[in-house]
Amino acid sequence: MSTAIVYITKHGCTGKASRILGEKLGNDVTVINLKSDGEPDLSLYDTVIVGGSIHVGKIQRRIKKFIEKHREELLTKRIGLYLCCMYEGETAEKQFEEAYPLELRDHACAIGLFGGEFDFSKMNFFERMIVKKVASIEESVSRLDPGAIEEFARKISAADREI
Repeated sequence: MSTAIVYITKHGCTGKASRILGEKLGNDVTVINLKSDGEPDLSLYDTVIVGGSIHVGKIQRRIKKFIEKHREELLTKRIGLYLCCMYEGETAEKQFEEAYPLELRDHACAIGLFGGEFDFSKMNFFERMIVKKVASIEESVSRLDPGAIEEFARKISAADREI
């Protein structure tokens, strides 16, 4: 079973999560950064995993456009959806629901909230000031959740075995 992990990252957290997930899934996985690698030919993959992160309360525009463009084709595949964000609980779940259309969420064999990171070394001055003000965080912090990534990988692998 061939798998594509399609993502976009601004400060590297979603890319890091994608690479970890790819390692957990093992063979025949292609990790694709929409920004640097362009859009993949989805017909080459049995499973497509889409990952994004939250910036200023919303998922990246490029992921949203990718989903809109490929919605029908995604609905013919096994899909997984994940989100990197710094919130937990209801707030994170709400961000996830706003990020991905209900139709895709219902179709997904795995959904995940992977936590997030604030990496001040990769932010510009304005971004650092917003994070300090809104999140009350004064230095870089990682809340990436390896357990959530592992659980997501297990669900994707189980769905692949059902075929």
